[in-house]
Amino acid sequence: MNHSPLQNLRDRALLKTAAYVNGAWLEQTQRFSVTDPATGLELARVADTDRGHAQQAIAAAGAAWPAWRDKTAKERATLLMRWNALMLEHADDLALLMTAEQGKPLAEARGEVAYAASFLEWFAEEGRRVCGETIATHDPGKRLLVLRQAVGVCAAITPWNFPLAMITRKVAPALAAGCPVIVKPAEQTPLCALALAELAARAGLPPGIFNVLSADGANSIAVGRALCESPVVRHLSFTGSTEVGRILIRQCAPTIKKLSLELGGNAPFIVFDDADIESAVEGALISKFRNAGQTCVCVNRFYVQEGVYETFVTRLAERVRELRLGNGFDPGVQVASLIDDPAVEKVRQHVSDAQSKGGRVLAGGRLRSGRLFEPTVIADASADMLCAHEETFGPVAPIFRFQSEAEAIALANATEFGLASYLYSRDIGRIFRVAEALESGMVGINTGHISTAEAPFGGVKQSGLGREGSRHGIEDYLELKYLCLGGI
Repeated sequence: MNHSPLQNLRDRALLKTAAYVNGAWLEQTQRFSVTDPATGLELARVADTDRGHAQQAIAAAGAAWPAWRDKTAKERATLLMRWNALMLEHADDLALLMTAEQGKPLAEARGEVAYAASFLEWFAEEGRRVCGETIATHDPGKRLLVLRQAVGVCAAITPWNFPLAMITRKVAPALAAGCPVIVKPAEQTPLCALALAELAARAGLPPGIFNVLSADGANSIAVGRALCESPVVRHLSFTGSTEVGRILIRQCAPTIKKLSLELGGNAPFIVFDDADIESAVEGALISKFRNAGQTCVCVNRFYVQEGVYETFVTRLAERVRELRLGNGFDPGVQVASLIDDPAVEKVRQHVSDAQSKGGRVLAGGRLRSGRLFEPTVIADASADMLCAHEETFGPVAPIFRFQSEAEAIALANATEFGLASYLYSRDIGRIFRVAEALESGMVGINTGHISTAEAPFGGVKQSGLGREGSRHGIEDYLELKYLCLGGI
């Protein structure tokens, strides 16, 4: 493309480059560059906020909280539904912004816009269902009640791989519960977050309720620390690596915040002898190669039972060779650019390591151009390979053999992570045995696509704390208050 894709925006007012605090756009002289990962070309120069701006946003959110908390759940829901409608109305522009700064195929970006908007709709409705309790009393002269109340000012630090959905999945339950929010989006993808702020303003969200602090890599650390250290911020939500999650836990410890952490994954995908192989291959394509393998729940390790191993790897390699690789804006592209050069290097390292240890590359295996790495299938994978232990976060499918059900479970669980798992089988007894034995927060059974606003999203072990989405997703933003009423 010879011109910036942002020139194709229908509503140019959605292209914001200033931070959004207390209902106003903060025009900063200090800025950082946002680039198209597919071409390396600069898209925009965005406000680079610092610790001082973070403190400004915290003060604004704290001042706005009482009035927002005191609105009825229906009043808050009405505003969230307006925001949802505006996202859907401007879906094409939001998808364009996303593909430009994140790189994923335009069709995937459109799907993410709808997915992101669904959290606003879901929690607009769920906020009206927050209920208290009346407890059977131990004393005839007392009445025991439980209230659920908003926790207070919340902060959200979000990743680049889903630059809209990871914001709304955190912000929607907070706002529905009565909490104002400060968002620090990933430095690679601030344009989606700032467009979301523009739509929030159009929807009528009051000043201070939704704030966005864009920042580069260095200032992101300072902004994040300010959010963690502030006693005004009572809840922190983060999606990202386990390593950064550990740092945030330490920084939040002095103020004893509530934490929602969605961290690293190392998802296994188990194919048993009795599986529908064509269905398993299709599920593998969806889970592994969506967003070029840059998702926290994408498969990192394929375990295939000996009896169907060669059939599965042959068929998967055939289908992978059919995938179209290219710029996310090109028609029909299914796998697009990786986010940056370090991501490319990690994928290249994992492929090279696997080959040096006996892995057979049946499809892909090369960097095509720029940051376009070919979708790759590696047969004869072994436990000593880097891809067996590290999250590749790229379009590489290493396939391991196993003999028995017990072996498959042991291999799948041999990791510090426990976010998502997948299994394919037509034996209902096996399905229940394995699903219950897998140490992960989510299990896809005969499907490679598990994410939806209606279901709880989150992991066990070192994959995080808490759940997002579903009716459970609002609980982290509420505190229980017990009332003991005497003198009855």
